[in-house]
Amino acid sequence: MTSKKDIPQATLRAAEIVREYGPFAGADNVGGVTHDGQRVWAAVGARLIAFDPGSGETTRTLDRAADAGTAFDGKHLYQIAEQRIDKIDPATGDVLASIPAPGHGTDSGLTWAEGSLWVGQYRDRKIHQIDPATGAVLRTIESNRFVTGVTWVDGQLWHATWEGDESELRHIDPQSGAVLERLEMPRGVGISGLESDGADLFYCGGGGSGKVRAVRRPKSARA
Repeated sequence: MTSKKDIPQATLRAAEIVREYGPFAGADNVGGVTHDGQRVWAAVGARLIAFDPGSGETTRTLDRAADAGTAFDGKHLYQIAEQRIDKIDPATGDVLASIPAPGHGTDSGLTWAEGSLWVGQYRDRKIHQIDPATGAVLRTIESNRFVTGVTWVDGQLWHATWEGDESELRHIDPQSGAVLERLEMPRGVGISGLESDGADLFYCGGGGSGKVRAVRRPKSARA
């Protein structure tokens, strides 16, 4: 578990916001965000929407409960909906299976990596690795900030924080939870969901702003 003494040792820089998307029609809040290799998906409450990150145009809408984190495993979407995580066919919108969410309704971020789902626990300040078939918790990483979005990229674990008017992206050691790098968002700009595009961008849900923001991953953090 990290402590406050870890924080000054972490590299701190201002987040570079390179583009904003939205607000989207009929959606006033963005929770989870994921990327399927081509499109960005955003959870907007009663729907999942997909948009083209090049044009910003909405290309798909699925009528599914979408309260918080969203993930993509290369074939299926996973979506936190209250106390469960739904596995969704993105072509049809059908729910193929559901598992219990580890936080029983206090879950936030969600991502897929290494054959597992990784779930943020907002106020518990934890990230759980869970079995995608059963929901069983395989291990837990502790943070010292509220955890919103979660993502893996190039073997690096990043999570978003949002407390009051302050929000950051944090690169943490997946074994110890120690903070290695911090990207600070402008005051008043929060991050709800989080996902990497697998290259040099993070897509960040903007909560009640109704927006999704693309933030550049620093070159120093790239493999």
